[in-house]
This record gives sequence, C-alpha cells and structure tokens, in this order.
Amino acid sequence: MKPKSVVVVGAGIGGLTAAALLVKRGYQVTVYEQAAVTGGCASTFRRKDFIFDVGATQVAGLEVGGIHQRIFAELGLAVPAATYCDPSCAVLLPHESEPINIWRSAAQWEAERQRQFPNSESFWQFLGELFTPSWQFQARNPVLPPRNLWDLWQLTKAVRLDTLVTMPYILATVGDALRGFGLAHDRRLRTFLDLQLKLYSQANSEETALLYAATALGLQQEPLGLFHLKGSMQVLSDLLSDYINANGGQILLRHRVIAIEPKQGTSQVQVHNLKSNAQIPEIWWQPADHVIANVTVNDWVRLLGKHAPKGYRQRVENLPHGSVAFVVYLGVDRAAIPDNCPPHLQMLERYEDESIPSNSLQQKPHSLFISVSQQGDGRAPDGKATIIASEFTKPDLWWNATADYQQLKTDFTARAIAQLKEYFDLDSKILYQEAATPRTFARYTNRERGIVGGVGMRVNTFGPFGFANRTPFANIWLVGDSTHPGEGTAGVSYSALTTVRQIEAQDS
Repeated sequence: MKPKSVVVVGAGIGGLTAAALLVKRGYQVTVYEQAAVTGGCASTFRRKDFIFDVGATQVAGLEVGGIHQRIFAELGLAVPAATYCDPSCAVLLPHESEPINIWRSAAQWEAERQRQFPNSESFWQFLGELFTPSWQFQARNPVLPPRNLWDLWQLTKAVRLDTLVTMPYILATVGDALRGFGLAHDRRLRTFLDLQLKLYSQANSEETALLYAATALGLQQEPLGLFHLKGSMQVLSDLLSDYINANGGQILLRHRVIAIEPKQGTSQVQVHNLKSNAQIPEIWWQPADHVIANVTVNDWVRLLGKHAPKGYRQRVENLPHGSVAFVVYLGVDRAAIPDNCPPHLQMLERYEDESIPSNSLQQKPHSLFISVSQQGDGRAPDGKATIIASEFTKPDLWWNATADYQQLKTDFTARAIAQLKEYFDLDSKILYQEAATPRTFARYTNRERGIVGGVGMRVNTFGPFGFANRTPFANIWLVGDSTHPGEGTAGVSYSALTTVRQIEAQDS
C-alpha cells in the first residue's frame, strides 16, 4: 500500500518534530519552509565569529522522561549536549543591586524567595501543590482541548485522583491567587511575577491562567530544570532535519506556502518557490492526505482565506494581539561579562515614577530578557561572548509608526545598550552589534506582524479552552505555540506529538 502523504507548513521545532515522528511511522513527508534555515523562532544566525540564537535561548525537557528526551529516544537519536541553567534566571529590579536568583535546587530557591518576598511562602507552596499533579497529568499525554471521542478518551486516561486537586482552579488566574493569599498589593512580588510570566505566558500575573503559571514556574526546579545547549539552539532543528532527510522525508527551504485549500479526503497547499534560479514552477498546488500547519492561529486563518470557518475567524480576530519583540545582538570581549554571570537575566529599567502601572510591560519602564553565552559553549571564540537582549514592544510602534523606522530602531538600540551598561562593562568592548525589530521577525518567520510566543496563556486560551491541534477540517492540523500546552520548544513538541498520535489513530 502506498504510504499516506503529509505536507508540513513551516520547519519550526513543532513542524520538524511532527515530520520526524511521521517519517518514523512510514508516512511520506514534505516540509516547506520559507526561510533559508530550519528552526523557526529557535534558529540561529552567524555574524563574523559569533553565533546568535534568533529567539529561544533555553530549553526544557531534555531530562530523562522529558518531552525532547522521549522524542529523541523514539527516533534513536542522542540527546544533545547541554548544561543546566543554575540559576535559570537572575532578575534585577530597578534601584536594587542584588538580583533575585531562581535556583534549580528546590531548597535553595525556597530560601531565596523567603528572603526576597517575606510573608509569601504560603503562595509559593500553593503553586508547588498545583505543579506536581499538573506536570504528571501533562506527562500522560492528554489531548487538550478534545474535539472527538478519541481525544476525550486520551484526556480521560490521563486523569488521576490527584488531577482533581487542580480542577477548582481551571478558571483562576495568578492574580486571583495573590488576592487569596493577601498579596495583591505586594508590588515587588507582582512585578517579579509579571516579568517572569510575560516570558512564558505572554501575559501578566493578573491575566495568566493559574495552572499554566504553576507549571511554567515550577519546571525550573529539580528534578527538572532549564538547559543551555552546547553549540546553539540550532542543534535541535539540525538533529530533526537530518533524521527527516536521512529517512525518506524531504525539507524544501525557501518555499513559502501561501494558501491552504481544504478538500474532502485530500487537501492541498499552494507553494511559492522563492529561489530565483529554480528549475521547477514558481507557484503550484501540492495535494496531501494530511496538512500540518506549524503556524500561529492568525496565520492559519490567513492561509485558509475564504475557507476559514466564520466562528474560528471571529475568535482569532478577537484575541489580544500576540507579543512582538525588539532584540539587540552583541558580540563582545569576554571582559565585558561580570564574574559568575548567569546565562539568563531580566532587567527592569530604572524610572523616576515609583508607581508601577498594571500594564507596565507594555509601556515604560522597559524590561530586558538577556541571554549570555558561556565559556566554551560554541557561540563565541575564546575570550569573547555574545549578549542577546530582547524586550517586548508595542506592534503599532513598528507597523503604523509615524516616526522614521530607522530612527526608531536606533533609539531602541541606544536605550537597550544604556540599560545593559548597568550590569555589563560594555565601554570599548562591543565587537559586533545588530538589532532586529518586529518587522525583521515578520520577514524571516512569516508570522503575522512578527509575533513571538503564542496566543497568551490566559484562562480563555489555555487547556480545555485553548486552540486544538485538530481543526474543523478532518485532514488539516495545527501545531506550535498557539496550541496546548503553549510556547517554548518543549510546548510545541508536545503539540507535535499529540497531532502525530491523532493522525495515526485516524488512519488506523
């Protein structure tokens, strides 16, 4: 029997993971990627002697039993070399010289938070009590949200008695928990949580779903943890890409899918070959038994065009706009890096007004998430280092700006470097400098307005209320950070595994 065909739209980690697992299961897989490299938001670029991670800079799920380890084991691949980030992040609040270190050791982190946030331990213990059953539930591969009886059965099998402990909090936010523990007006604690949650949930503490926050914050401690890959983030996509190509799959770079047309039985995608010297037609329709879109829900609706279901389209249009980022990439002399500098930091800009508005991460003061290469990790030559500093910014500044684009880019760069100088000794030590705006991300990732992260893990977009991998069309699927369980390489790999299981069950 001829193997069933699959077209994967986008070679991000979610798309590559789905493609590799389907190749392993005997499917005929073609991946179309509009960029010149695989990896999507977890890819890499080289400038001079420096290697920069485009977006994602840390990985979860490489530990035994973690999602990446499980997938690599199924594919017969070795887990890439990596070290634990410890602390996973050091958070520098304005007007404070001592960072808040998020240690991997549970005991060390408990002592740190008790010292940094007195009278809040009951809140942290509560998060820990939610984390354990939530993490065990996710490890049993539930399908969320369920869309048919098979999905519902997988969800039911993942539920245990301890899972029921979390049920009363499905509609709760972190803000609700803070109020419950009398911490709603603890401005310093809320600022810290806003900074951390914006990285993982694309929303602040008032909006982030409580169960998601408990998981995202809890996986930083042992026996889990966040990893710093040796080489670069590109290692993940290279391993998956090599497996696909070596086992009968095909990855076509510089090929952009510009439309998806649902059809009964066999759908098709319209492909635009972006290679100027191509020997094949520039635009054509490619049929497939299954289409997997590794895109945002915004872009999925755009690709469907007139075929997008009205209710689905309206829901996407009513979403808060996804986060966009401005990023500065620096190659520096290693002497610019303080001793014992952690691989990741967050810095909140100093400001004169001591009041912190509830939407402080959307306006001033600006916050930076900073990734620093480690000695011998392959990102910079001996005696040198890379610094990547990103900040969330307003989309309209870049897409509807009345100000000059280049001047805006220059101003953002200057302010970011000035903020970095509060921690790093950058005077005369910057050897290479480059900046990327939301327009840059849109050009290279083809994500609407350069969206980074997903739809935001608010109550109405998380878990049972989120966007499903199974779409309204029987043979079209959605993977990536818009679907459960959210963003990050681990999250999109879970979504890919779910989709592969659904396809396999449907075709059996």
